[in-house]
Order: sequence, then structure tokens, then C-alpha cells
Amino acid sequence: MRKALKKVQDFFSKKLVFFALVIILFWIKTYIAYQTEFTLGVSGTVQNILLIVNPIPFALILFGIALFFRGKVSYWIMMVIDWIESIWLFANILYYREFSDFLTLGVIKSTGSVSNNLGLSISKIIRPTDFFVFIDVVVLTLLLITKVIKVDKRPVRFRQGIISVVAGIVLFGINLGAANQDRPQLLTRTFDNNYIVKYLGMNFYAGYNAYQNYKQTQTRKDAKKEDLNKALKFARQNYLPPNVQYYGKEKGKNVFIIHLESFQQFLIDYKWDGQEVTPNIDAFYHDQNTMSFDNFFNQVGQGKTSDAETMLENSLYGLPSGSAMTEYGGSNTFDAMPAIMDQHGYSTASFHGDVGSFWNRINTYKAWGYQYFFDKDYYTSKENYNVGYGLKDKIFLKQAVNYLQQLPQPFYAKIITLTNHYPYELDKQNQSIPKTDTGDDTVDGYVQTARYLDQAFGEFINYLKKTGLYNNSMIVVYGDHYGISNNHPKAIAQLLGKKSVSSYDLAMFQKVPFMIHAPGLKGGINHTYGGEIDVMPTLLDLLGIPDKQYLMLGQDLLNPNHSQTVAFRDGNFVSPTYSKIGSKIYNNKGEVVNDRLTPEEKQWVKGQQNYVDKQLEISDQIITGDLLRFYHPKGFKRVDKSDYNYNYKAGMKQLQEAQKKHPTSLLDQNHGKTTVNDFSTDAPELKGVTNKQLYKYYQTAH
Repeated sequence: MRKALKKVQDFFSKKLVFFALVIILFWIKTYIAYQTEFTLGVSGTVQNILLIVNPIPFALILFGIALFFRGKVSYWIMMVIDWIESIWLFANILYYREFSDFLTLGVIKSTGSVSNNLGLSISKIIRPTDFFVFIDVVVLTLLLITKVIKVDKRPVRFRQGIISVVAGIVLFGINLGAANQDRPQLLTRTFDNNYIVKYLGMNFYAGYNAYQNYKQTQTRKDAKKEDLNKALKFARQNYLPPNVQYYGKEKGKNVFIIHLESFQQFLIDYKWDGQEVTPNIDAFYHDQNTMSFDNFFNQVGQGKTSDAETMLENSLYGLPSGSAMTEYGGSNTFDAMPAIMDQHGYSTASFHGDVGSFWNRINTYKAWGYQYFFDKDYYTSKENYNVGYGLKDKIFLKQAVNYLQQLPQPFYAKIITLTNHYPYELDKQNQSIPKTDTGDDTVDGYVQTARYLDQAFGEFINYLKKTGLYNNSMIVVYGDHYGISNNHPKAIAQLLGKKSVSSYDLAMFQKVPFMIHAPGLKGGINHTYGGEIDVMPTLLDLLGIPDKQYLMLGQDLLNPNHSQTVAFRDGNFVSPTYSKIGSKIYNNKGEVVNDRLTPEEKQWVKGQQNYVDKQLEISDQIITGDLLRFYHPKGFKRVDKSDYNYNYKAGMKQLQEAQKKHPTSLLDQNHGKTTVNDFSTDAPELKGVTNKQLYKYYQTAH
């Protein structure tokens, strides 16, 4: 028995055998992760073979480096590489579970701006089985440390290392050729990281993404004024004049942008346990003075909320990887809606119950021209006032009205809620509806936090009615992005009352609410297809602010000639007639019609795909090249970021001076009497808490 064990030990102590063992174990765990942790959309023999093969080429190249070294050094180089590979795989498993995408350098670089909020999310995402990716490397490391596997001290044979690296390169070349055959222009036209991993593997994806990141940096450095002309030409070709029926109809009114965190369209009129989940939002949606869009889609990428804000206030898309606000928000030039509103006599402010560094808002908002940013520093915060990503909505809104009442009118105010955010946790005393019973922990708490958001929304609307702001404002309400990612098809099907969901169903699931309310505005359900890229031109036209001079990629949703082809960040698109999801074309009944299209219909689909690709490409060029620094719209004064300071003391001083200069605030209209008492909330945390106790920084110019 001992002799047999000794033979096994000697066999695995040979460098080449140990090298092969490391690669085989690495390959097995990567393939298992592909199949169990990621939704790569693999179909057909070629794609399945490529999925099996693609971990091997870079494994041969990376681990092959160790073969050029002798003794212990060779073995520990293999282990270090294996640990790095395992950590990379582990991190991507966690990230993909929530965001249905792979980590990018942009996301990794931006973790500093969001890391304070990641702990809770990771603790909810992580599963014991995730640690399987470390089993092989832990066991091999221990076997080396305990000398069960002994170091092969024979001289280096350089040809072994050369063969391994060359074999890896050749195999990758074959892999790339087969991938390009199955998916033409894979690396030149892709907008989806899933394709890269599916065809070429995690390691190539990491290197390719690093190259993309480098290219973005170089693009800005190399961009010239002439590059702007292509973008201007595209924007002007697709510009639509305002609908005369609506142009200037809301001129001079206050503007509220109420940001419903992670709120999807399917929640409108949705019932669970015999209860309407969001009765206040539903009533607002169906109000006779609310124009509601039931085919409005979120178009975010990895930047999630930051992408939604970028589109909403710039009519530019987020980036194909990372967050434009994090990567470029503090350095780029923008012609953003807050700056435009400021130059048309509006006070501009954003309200958020989280730290200003989140998504780099504290820098980006300066570039966008926000006069005020009332972040978490402006509010009283206690442990039970917070959940996940900041202040609970009811507590946040109750305090936000103190600053809202001091803004000179007319104002442009963005209110960002956040309680309805993954992981959809809510303490028991705030729960007012049971969880759904899909059995998916990620999904089932969603209705509870959505109900809480709805209650906070109702309280805020009641405040606006009591103070008169409701009748003197245009109130825009929208959902920023999905709450339940497409990575939960079984739960989604159950929520929608279906047996299963197709790719088309999941695309339709990306709808979010978009509502515009104003006194005298003719309400109703508008079936126009559109997305977040279209909000800015729509609002500017309603407010009667000329916008033809601005470089916007969206179109006014109220123009009857509006292009109803809605682009997604991955290059797919939906429309009222045909939608293209991956390689499949669907009609508006959700049927695959690739083989049933006439030549004319195929040409139409091709034309729409070209339009979508061009629109995304132009947007990326504008942001990565900072092209707006070369552009000077007529009548628009370029923003000077040094004019803004969101520090509490500086912000309050500026607010007080503004009230003296323009005594038009709600507080002025109320003869200096505070309106905070008009905000009624049933937040249990505030029971018995006086306004004086709540408003830690309570002060006004009066």
C-alpha cells in the first residue's frame, strides 16, 4: 500500500504532471461556473464546443509561464496564478448574479465610489457553493506546503514552456476563428460582454476589457474638433421639432423629477395577496392630468442608476462598460439639463439620502450644472433611519422638504428614492404586504420595498397638494432600471403568470414607468415606444425651451414622427413591429420570425440595427472623446465647476443668499412659516420625534 501511495506521490510531484493537474482542475471549475452561474445563451454544437474549449488556451499560456522556472519558484508561480484566476472567477460569479454582466475595469475602478454600500449586497448575494472555485487551489496549496506533493528539482526544459505557450496561442487562434465564423465581427460590433465570455473565455474578456479601457483613454486624448461634426450630423438628421400642441404648455412651472428606484412597469396595477402593491403610484398613473407611457424602456448598462441619470439629463447613453458618471463625470464637458434650466431662470437641485460620492455624483453634478446637491450630510441619520443604500424614503422625504421649501421658484428638483433597491430588505415594522412566494430570495422581497416606496410617494404627493406646489408644477415620475434582472426567469414567469418566459418576454420586462403630470395636461395612456434617452428633448419642449442647438440623441416622445425603435445598451432593440434580441427577430406577438420576413422587412430590420449601432457608437464617441468641449451651443454659457460647492455650510449659505435675492420660495410665499409640518408620515421610526429633533441642521434665511 505504501509503495502504491509513494508511486502516486512521485507521479504527481513531476512538474509536468502537476502542471497538467492545475490546468485540468482550473478548466473543470471554469466550465462548471459557465454552466451553473452564468446565462450565456449557448446554443448549437459550435457554441457548446467553444464553451468547453475556451478556458484552455489562456490557461496554457498563463500557467505555461511557470515552466520557464526551476524548483519551488515554478510551483508557486502556478499557485499564485491559480489564486488570481480563482478570485477573478469568484468575483464575477457574485457580480453576475445581481447585474447579469461581468466585471469590467470601469466597475472595479468605480468601486471606491460605491464600496460603502456593497457589504450588505454581497452578504445577500453570496452562497456557500460559490466557494467551490477555491477548492482546487486550496487543496493544491496545502499539498505543496505539507510536502505531500514534492517539488521537482530537475533542470528547466525551456521547450516545455515554449510548447505550452505556443500551443495556447495556436489553440486560441483556432478558437477565435471558429467564434468569428459563428458570430461575424464579434470583436468589432459587440455590445454584450456575454458574447465575449461565451466565445473566447473569461481571461480573454479581462484582457479585451482592459484594452477597451485603454482605448477609451486614448480616444479622449486623440479626439479632435472634426470628430464632433459626425455626431452633430447624426443628431441633426434625427432631430424632430416639437409638437406645437404641447410646446411651452408647462412653461415657467416648477419641475419635479421623481426617481423611483428599481421600479418596473409590471408593478403598475399589480396585485399580490389580494392587495394592490402600489396604490398611490397607480392612482397617479391613471390621473386625468397624467400622461403615462406604457411602452417606455430602461436603457441602462452597467452604470445602472448612473446611466439612467446620464440619459435623462444629457440625452446620451451610458458606456458599454462601467459608469460614465464615475469615469468621465468629473472631467468631461456637458450641456446638461440642470445647466440649461439654470440659464432659463430655474433653481436646480438634486436630493438624495446617500453620500455624495456614490456614483461620483458630487463631481458629476457640478459638471451638469446643479446649483445644489442635498446629499446625506444634510439630513439627520440614525441607525434605524437607514436601510441598505441610505436613508429610508419616508424619513428622507420628510427631511428633504425643509430644503425644498427654501428653493427660489421656479425650480428643477430631482428626488432620488432608494429603499426599493436590491437586496429588497425592510424591517418588520415597515412591512405592509407579504413577500411573494416564488422561492427566489432575490425576488420575493421586491413587493415589500415597492409598497414602502409607494407609501413614501403618496406622502410626498400629499405634501405637494397641501402646500400648493402640486398645482404649480410639472411632476415627472420614472423608474430608473429593472428591479429583477433577467437572471431570474423562473421567478419572473411566476410573477407574470406564465409557464416560462422567452427572450422577447424578458425584453418587454425591461419596461419602466414614465409619467408626466401637470394641471390642465390631458392625461391618458400613451402607447408610443420610447426610452430614457428621449426624456430630455420631451421635457424641454414642454417647458418651451429651445433645444435644437443642443446635441441630443433622443427625440421628443410627443412628436407623432418619433422613432419608436428603442436601443438597448447591448445593441438589441425593440419596436412596435419587430424586435431584435440576439440573433432572433420577434414580431409584436413575441413570435420568432427570422424565416418569415419578406426582403423588404429584412431590409427594415437591418436599417434599424444600423441606426441603433450608429446611435450607440456616436454616444460613446461623445463621452469617451469629450467632444462637447469643442461645441458651443448658441445662447448657452459653459458650466464652470468651480462655481459649485455642495458642502453643507456652503450650500446653506448659498441657499440663504438666493432667497434674499429671489424671494419666491415656498417659504417666502408662506410668510416665513415652515411647511415641514405639512408633511405627514407614518414612519414608525419618527413616532414621538419632533421636527426640532429631526432637523439636526434646521435653519432658514428667515
